[in-house]
Amino acid sequence: MNGFLGLALDNTTQLVILSGLLIGVFKFPPDLVLTRMVPGTALGALAGNLAYTWLAVRLQRASGRDDVTAMPFGIDTPTLFAMVFGVLGPVMIATGDPILAWKVGMATTLVIGVAKIALAFAGDWVRRVVPRAALLGSIGSVAVLLIAFLPSLKLFADPLVGLVSLVVLFIALFGRARMPFGMPGALAAVIAGTGVHWLRAWATGSSHGLATVGRPALSIPWPTLAWIDALPVAVPYFSIALPFALVTTVGGIDNTESAAAAGDQYRTRDVLLTEALATCLAAFAGGVVQNTPYIGHPAYKAMGARAGYTLATGIVIGGGAAVGALSVLVGILPEAAVAPILIFIGLEIAAQAFLASPREHGPAVALTFVPVAAAVVSLEIGTFLGAVGRSAADLSGDAALAFAALTMLANGFILSAVLWGSGLTAIIDRRFAAAAAVLAIASVASLCGLVHSPLPGGALFWPWNLPSAAPAHVAGAYGVAAVLCWLLGFPRR
Repeated sequence: MNGFLGLALDNTTQLVILSGLLIGVFKFPPDLVLTRMVPGTALGALAGNLAYTWLAVRLQRASGRDDVTAMPFGIDTPTLFAMVFGVLGPVMIATGDPILAWKVGMATTLVIGVAKIALAFAGDWVRRVVPRAALLGSIGSVAVLLIAFLPSLKLFADPLVGLVSLVVLFIALFGRARMPFGMPGALAAVIAGTGVHWLRAWATGSSHGLATVGRPALSIPWPTLAWIDALPVAVPYFSIALPFALVTTVGGIDNTESAAAAGDQYRTRDVLLTEALATCLAAFAGGVVQNTPYIGHPAYKAMGARAGYTLATGIVIGGGAAVGALSVLVGILPEAAVAPILIFIGLEIAAQAFLASPREHGPAVALTFVPVAAAVVSLEIGTFLGAVGRSAADLSGDAALAFAALTMLANGFILSAVLWGSGLTAIIDRRFAAAAAVLAIASVASLCGLVHSPLPGGALFWPWNLPSAAPAHVAGAYGVAAVLCWLLGFPRR
């Protein structure tokens, strides 16, 4: 129940955010969003969670253990915002045709899925080559700065509800105190926060920002090839596909390593192929956001979740989207009462990154937090600028230079976190030749925008068509550092 609440509410929130942005900001027809985009996207989450449930049951039977926890699975949050603001919204603004925008979104999502299928076959090799500090550090930094920090803003936007829910959750899960009637800690926290919310609403006569509760409507997803007509329009947007396919593939590798550190040895290729095929299925059924294994396996294991929570989540998310019930649920549960579950998950993952890595690799784990912090700061600054009707183009002087540097540090943050962590781990171990190889990879990646892209949204480019001199400077700096490490790698007499 703890795991189900955390995973199901997380996926539910993603679908409601997707609907709100498309309908409220870009004026997509509600029928198109709620009867095609949302059910199709949720179908991928259903298929992936069912597959991960089967993988967990198979591992349980093979190992003879009864404490195997399934990998959490759901809708990828960074891709959601990238698809809305980088693909669906721009096409809608440029053409005024919501159907065309939907078709372009499907085509882009399908390209992401196909790219992930190709990348899946390198998963086990990457796990052997990349040090644990880099893999777990990158995932731990995302856990603290995205999964825990951003929900904390929701919590303090309504502290009366959020802090009550947070303290109850911490007492139950960190303090291991028994909740009334033996209910799970996550459920007790949500009930406590929701109870405060509704009690205040009754006392003041105000719902305090409660979302409008919608009415259910049957919307069964079905396959479509409508995206084929939109391929000529969609091609320029495929540049978004590879970075996000690569990011979630690296994330899937990280999550597999995280599960292994917690005691559950899944085959990386199985985990990655599942997310790739689920993404393709979602695209064929009208979905516009890719799916991915979620960060947080150790936290779900600590909650006591096993294989049933992913089975229940898949059925609830897929079935709930098909009958239009998800908006009703989110309308009843205030965000501040749910946010503490994500905070707990973030803290558990970050703790594991340090505890499961060799002690001497602690600085490498800490270094991985830097590019992720830049991504969070960049996201918040962009939000504030948009709220006052400004953009990065309006900045000048030192402010413009600082924001450009922040953008480059933030773009490709997961991959750069892995590279930085791997490089420092090799240096700590005095494997200077390996450090040189990592820095050389970072240099090449900088020349095509896989890391440190100066373009908004982290768009890719060809090395012979650089958008500015900045990528060449970064690549050159990595190259010089690689040569220095290579020279240090020669045996001393």
